[in-house]
Amino acid sequence: MLFRILLGSGIILFILIFLSIIMTLMVKGGSHITLELVTQIPSDTFYNGGPGGILNAIAGSLLLAAGASVLASIWSVPIVLFLRLYLKTDSRTASLIRFVLDVLWGIPTIVYGAVSVIILFGVKASLLTGIIIVGIIEIPVLTRTLDEVARLLPVELIEASYALGATRSQTAFRVVLRELFPGFISAFLLAFGRGIGDAAAVLLVAGFSDSIPGSLFDQVATLPVSIFFQIQTPFPVVQERAYATGFILMLIILVVSLLSRYFYNRFSRFQINR
Repeated sequence: MLFRILLGSGIILFILIFLSIIMTLMVKGGSHITLELVTQIPSDTFYNGGPGGILNAIAGSLLLAAGASVLASIWSVPIVLFLRLYLKTDSRTASLIRFVLDVLWGIPTIVYGAVSVIILFGVKASLLTGIIIVGIIEIPVLTRTLDEVARLLPVELIEASYALGATRSQTAFRVVLRELFPGFISAFLLAFGRGIGDAAAVLLVAGFSDSIPGSLFDQVATLPVSIFFQIQTPFPVVQERAYATGFILMLIILVVSLLSRYFYNRFSRFQINR
Protein backbone atom coordinates (compact mmCIF):
# COMPACT_ATOMS: atom_id res chain seq x y z
CA MET A 1 0.00 0.00 0.00
CA LEU A 2 2.79 2.43 0.92
CA PHE A 3 4.60 1.58 -2.32
CA ARG A 4 1.50 2.43 -4.36
CA ILE A 5 1.12 5.73 -2.52
CA LEU A 6 4.75 6.63 -3.28
CA LEU A 7 4.30 5.73 -6.94
CA GLY A 8 1.08 7.70 -7.19
CA SER A 9 2.50 10.75 -5.44
CA GLY A 10 5.58 10.66 -7.68
CA ILE A 11 3.44 10.59 -10.82
CA ILE A 12 1.18 13.37 -9.53
CA LEU A 13 4.20 15.51 -8.60
CA PHE A 14 5.71 15.02 -12.06
CA ILE A 15 2.42 15.97 -13.75
CA LEU A 16 2.05 19.06 -11.54
CA ILE A 17 5.60 20.23 -12.34
CA PHE A 18 4.99 19.69 -16.06
CA LEU A 19 1.67 21.56 -15.98
CA SER A 20 3.13 24.40 -13.90
CA ILE A 21 5.88 24.96 -16.47
CA ILE A 22 3.37 24.96 -19.32
CA MET A 23 0.92 27.24 -17.52
CA THR A 24 3.63 29.72 -16.46
CA LEU A 25 4.94 30.07 -20.01
CA MET A 26 1.43 30.16 -21.43
CA VAL A 27 0.17 32.86 -19.04
CA LYS A 28 3.27 35.05 -19.10
CA GLY A 29 4.35 34.45 -22.69
CA GLY A 30 1.40 33.21 -24.73
CA SER A 31 -0.32 36.59 -24.94
CA HIS A 32 2.89 38.26 -26.15
CA ILE A 33 3.39 36.01 -29.17
CA THR A 34 2.71 38.17 -32.21
CA LEU A 35 3.24 37.87 -35.93
CA GLU A 36 6.04 40.44 -35.66
CA LEU A 37 7.80 38.38 -33.00
CA VAL A 38 8.05 35.24 -35.15
CA THR A 39 8.52 36.79 -38.60
CA GLN A 40 11.09 39.54 -38.03
CA ILE A 41 14.69 39.74 -36.87
CA PRO A 42 15.64 42.01 -33.94
CA SER A 43 16.10 45.71 -34.56
CA ASP A 44 18.97 47.66 -33.04
CA THR A 45 16.74 48.60 -30.10
CA PHE A 46 15.02 45.21 -29.68
CA TYR A 47 16.69 44.46 -26.32
CA ASN A 48 15.78 47.95 -25.10
CA GLY A 49 12.10 47.43 -25.82
CA GLY A 50 12.17 48.40 -29.49
CA PRO A 51 10.49 46.61 -32.41
CA GLY A 52 11.59 43.35 -33.98
CA GLY A 53 11.29 39.64 -33.44
CA ILE A 54 13.16 36.39 -32.87
CA LEU A 55 13.12 34.94 -36.38
CA ASN A 56 16.92 34.83 -36.28
CA ALA A 57 16.82 32.64 -33.15
CA ILE A 58 14.09 30.35 -34.52
CA ALA A 59 15.94 29.80 -37.81
CA GLY A 60 19.28 29.45 -36.05
CA SER A 61 17.96 26.87 -33.59
CA LEU A 62 16.41 24.76 -36.35
CA LEU A 63 19.54 24.93 -38.52
CA LEU A 64 21.91 24.10 -35.67
CA ALA A 65 19.82 21.29 -34.17
CA ALA A 66 19.07 19.71 -37.56
CA GLY A 67 22.70 19.82 -38.66
CA ALA A 68 23.91 18.46 -35.32
CA SER A 69 21.36 15.63 -35.38
CA VAL A 70 22.39 14.59 -38.91
CA LEU A 71 26.05 14.68 -37.88
CA ALA A 72 25.34 12.66 -34.72
CA SER A 73 23.44 10.10 -36.81
CA ILE A 74 26.42 9.61 -39.12
CA TRP A 75 28.53 8.74 -36.06
CA SER A 76 25.92 6.87 -34.01
CA VAL A 77 24.51 4.38 -36.51
CA PRO A 78 27.89 2.67 -37.21
CA ILE A 79 28.53 2.44 -33.45
CA VAL A 80 25.18 0.72 -32.91
CA LEU A 81 25.75 -1.69 -35.80
CA PHE A 82 29.21 -2.53 -34.44
CA LEU A 83 27.78 -3.21 -30.98
CA ARG A 84 24.96 -5.38 -32.35
CA LEU A 85 26.72 -7.36 -35.08
CA TYR A 86 30.40 -7.46 -34.22
CA LEU A 87 30.38 -7.73 -30.43
CA LYS A 88 28.62 -9.99 -28.00
CA THR A 89 26.03 -8.18 -25.90
CA ASP A 90 27.73 -9.08 -22.61
CA SER A 91 31.33 -8.65 -23.80
CA ARG A 92 33.71 -6.38 -21.92
CA THR A 93 34.30 -4.20 -24.96
CA ALA A 94 30.57 -3.64 -25.48
CA SER A 95 30.09 -2.87 -21.79
CA LEU A 96 32.99 -0.41 -21.86
CA ILE A 97 31.61 1.40 -24.91
CA ARG A 98 28.17 1.70 -23.30
CA PHE A 99 29.74 2.91 -20.05
CA VAL A 100 31.68 5.63 -21.90
CA LEU A 101 28.51 6.71 -23.73
CA ASP A 102 26.61 6.91 -20.43
CA VAL A 103 29.37 9.05 -18.92
CA LEU A 104 29.39 11.35 -21.95
CA TRP A 105 25.60 11.65 -21.69
CA GLY A 106 25.91 12.85 -18.10
CA ILE A 107 28.62 15.47 -18.67
CA PRO A 108 27.18 19.03 -18.47
CA THR A 109 27.11 20.72 -21.86
CA ILE A 110 29.05 23.70 -20.52
CA VAL A 111 32.01 21.34 -20.12
CA TYR A 112 31.80 20.41 -23.81
CA GLY A 113 31.74 24.10 -24.67
CA ALA A 114 34.67 24.98 -22.42
CA VAL A 115 36.81 22.09 -23.65
CA SER A 116 35.95 23.00 -27.23
CA VAL A 117 37.06 26.58 -26.69
CA ILE A 118 40.41 25.29 -25.38
CA ILE A 119 40.89 22.75 -28.19
CA LEU A 120 39.64 25.10 -30.91
CA PHE A 121 41.38 28.16 -29.49
CA GLY A 122 41.51 30.83 -32.14
CA VAL A 123 38.70 29.27 -34.21
CA LYS A 124 35.87 31.71 -34.78
CA ALA A 125 32.49 30.90 -33.23
CA SER A 126 30.13 29.90 -36.03
CA LEU A 127 27.19 27.76 -37.07
CA LEU A 128 29.59 25.04 -38.25
CA THR A 129 31.41 24.92 -34.90
CA GLY A 130 28.08 24.80 -33.10
CA ILE A 131 26.86 21.93 -35.28
CA ILE A 132 30.02 19.92 -34.57
CA ILE A 133 29.94 20.43 -30.79
CA VAL A 134 26.20 19.95 -30.38
CA GLY A 135 26.49 16.89 -32.64
CA ILE A 136 29.06 15.45 -30.23
CA ILE A 137 26.71 16.21 -27.34
CA GLU A 138 23.89 14.38 -29.12
CA ILE A 139 25.92 11.25 -29.92
CA PRO A 140 25.37 9.56 -26.52
CA VAL A 141 21.65 10.35 -26.62
CA LEU A 142 21.14 8.97 -30.10
CA THR A 143 23.49 6.02 -29.73
CA ARG A 144 22.20 4.73 -26.39
CA THR A 145 18.56 5.16 -27.43
CA LEU A 146 19.14 3.32 -30.69
CA ASP A 147 21.29 0.71 -28.95
CA GLU A 148 18.42 -0.21 -26.60
CA VAL A 149 16.16 -0.68 -29.63
CA ALA A 150 18.83 -2.80 -31.36
CA ARG A 151 19.12 -5.09 -28.35
CA LEU A 152 15.41 -5.92 -28.73
CA LEU A 153 15.90 -7.29 -32.25
CA PRO A 154 15.30 -11.06 -32.41
CA VAL A 155 18.59 -12.94 -32.61
CA GLU A 156 16.85 -15.43 -34.88
CA LEU A 157 16.33 -12.69 -37.47
CA ILE A 158 20.06 -12.03 -37.74
CA GLU A 159 20.89 -15.73 -37.71
CA ALA A 160 18.35 -16.35 -40.47
CA SER A 161 20.04 -13.68 -42.56
CA TYR A 162 23.42 -15.37 -42.09
CA ALA A 163 21.86 -18.76 -42.87
CA LEU A 164 20.66 -17.41 -46.23
CA GLY A 165 24.24 -16.48 -47.12
CA ALA A 166 24.14 -12.77 -46.32
CA THR A 167 27.33 -11.12 -45.14
CA ARG A 168 27.54 -8.95 -42.04
CA SER A 169 27.41 -5.79 -44.11
CA GLN A 170 24.39 -7.04 -46.04
CA THR A 171 22.70 -8.03 -42.79
CA ALA A 172 23.48 -4.63 -41.31
CA PHE A 173 22.05 -2.58 -44.18
CA ARG A 174 19.23 -4.81 -45.42
CA VAL A 175 17.99 -6.37 -42.19
CA VAL A 176 19.12 -4.57 -39.04
CA LEU A 177 18.81 -0.99 -40.30
CA ARG A 178 15.39 -1.73 -41.73
CA GLU A 179 14.20 -3.05 -38.39
CA LEU A 180 15.82 -0.15 -36.54
CA PHE A 181 14.19 2.52 -38.70
CA PRO A 182 11.26 3.30 -36.33
CA GLY A 183 13.66 3.51 -33.39
CA PHE A 184 16.06 5.64 -35.44
CA ILE A 185 13.36 8.20 -36.23
CA SER A 186 12.41 8.39 -32.56
CA ALA A 187 16.05 8.65 -31.41
CA PHE A 188 16.82 11.27 -34.07
CA LEU A 189 13.96 13.48 -32.95
CA LEU A 190 14.88 13.07 -29.28
CA ALA A 191 18.44 14.11 -30.08
CA PHE A 192 17.06 17.04 -32.08
CA GLY A 193 15.08 18.13 -29.02
CA ARG A 194 18.21 17.88 -26.88
CA GLY A 195 20.19 19.98 -29.34
CA ILE A 196 17.61 22.71 -29.83
CA GLY A 197 17.30 23.26 -26.09
CA ASP A 198 20.99 23.63 -25.30
CA ALA A 199 22.36 27.03 -24.35
CA ALA A 200 25.62 26.71 -22.42
CA ALA A 201 27.77 25.07 -25.09
CA VAL A 202 26.09 26.95 -27.94
CA LEU A 203 26.86 30.34 -26.40
CA LEU A 204 30.56 29.48 -26.32
CA VAL A 205 30.99 27.87 -29.74
CA ALA A 206 28.24 29.34 -31.94
CA GLY A 207 28.21 32.91 -30.66
CA PHE A 208 25.17 35.10 -31.25
CA SER A 209 23.86 37.19 -34.11
CA ASP A 210 20.84 39.39 -34.76
CA SER A 211 20.62 38.10 -38.33
CA ILE A 212 19.95 34.75 -39.96
CA PRO A 213 23.26 33.03 -40.85
CA GLY A 214 24.09 33.21 -44.53
CA SER A 215 26.78 30.53 -44.36
CA LEU A 216 28.18 27.87 -42.05
CA PHE A 217 30.90 30.27 -40.94
CA ASP A 218 28.54 32.97 -39.61
CA GLN A 219 27.62 33.24 -35.95
CA VAL A 220 24.13 32.06 -35.13
CA ALA A 221 21.45 32.90 -32.57
CA THR A 222 19.41 30.21 -30.82
CA LEU A 223 16.22 30.37 -28.79
CA PRO A 224 17.78 29.46 -25.39
CA VAL A 225 20.54 32.05 -25.78
CA SER A 226 18.01 34.62 -26.95
CA ILE A 227 15.97 33.95 -23.80
CA PHE A 228 19.12 34.41 -21.72
CA PHE A 229 19.81 37.84 -23.20
CA GLN A 230 16.18 38.98 -23.03
CA ILE A 231 15.57 37.97 -19.43
CA GLN A 232 18.65 39.92 -18.29
CA THR A 233 17.37 43.27 -19.52
CA PRO A 234 15.70 45.67 -17.05
CA PHE A 235 12.85 46.37 -19.47
CA PRO A 236 9.55 44.56 -18.61
CA VAL A 237 8.44 44.39 -22.25
CA VAL A 238 11.64 42.53 -23.21
CA GLN A 239 11.30 40.18 -20.24
CA GLU A 240 7.76 39.39 -21.39
CA ARG A 241 9.18 38.55 -24.82
CA ALA A 242 11.57 36.15 -23.08
CA TYR A 243 8.59 34.20 -21.73
CA ALA A 244 7.03 34.24 -25.20
CA THR A 245 10.30 32.92 -26.65
CA GLY A 246 10.37 30.19 -24.01
CA PHE A 247 6.78 29.26 -24.89
CA ILE A 248 7.74 28.97 -28.58
CA LEU A 249 10.73 26.79 -27.68
CA MET A 250 8.51 24.59 -25.54
CA LEU A 251 6.02 24.22 -28.39
CA ILE A 252 8.79 23.17 -30.79
CA ILE A 253 10.08 20.55 -28.35
CA LEU A 254 6.53 19.34 -27.67
CA VAL A 255 5.84 18.95 -31.39
CA VAL A 256 9.14 17.09 -31.86
CA SER A 257 8.24 14.73 -28.99
CA LEU A 258 4.78 14.06 -30.43
CA LEU A 259 6.27 13.42 -33.87
CA SER A 260 8.73 11.00 -32.30
CA ARG A 261 5.91 9.00 -30.76
CA TYR A 262 3.82 9.15 -33.94
CA PHE A 263 6.54 7.93 -36.31
CA TYR A 264 7.68 5.21 -33.92
CA ASN A 265 4.14 3.84 -33.55
CA ARG A 266 3.46 4.18 -37.29
CA PHE A 267 6.57 2.38 -38.54
CA SER A 268 6.64 -0.19 -35.73
CA ARG A 269 3.73 -1.94 -37.41
CA PHE A 270 6.09 -3.16 -40.11
CA GLN A 271 8.66 -4.60 -37.70
CA ILE A 272 9.20 -8.31 -37.14
CA ASN A 273 8.50 -9.01 -33.46
CA ARG A 274 9.53 -11.91 -31.31
